[in-house]
Amino acid sequence: MTAEIRVTLKEGVLDPQGTTLNRSLENIGYNGLKEVRMGKLIQLKLDLADRQKAGELVEELCQKVLTNPVIEQYQFTIGESK
Repeated sequence: MTAEIRVTLKEGVLDPQGTTLNRSLENIGYNGLKEVRMGKLIQLKLDLADRQKAGELVEELCQKVLTNPVIEQYQFTIGESK
């Protein structure tokens, strides 16, 4: 199984990387951008065949290790290995 986790800052949390990227894009001529927010994508290959157990493991990893629940939110999907 595989897992793909998208981690973003919660609404209202300042995003200095996004602000810097937004300014840089405007400086090189890309106009019309209202806001840029940065995040991270985490991909895992899991040695599990049970989708429910995989989801439980990924949920626990997100809550305890992979994210900061004070300032970040996350979404994940579980898929079959290719």
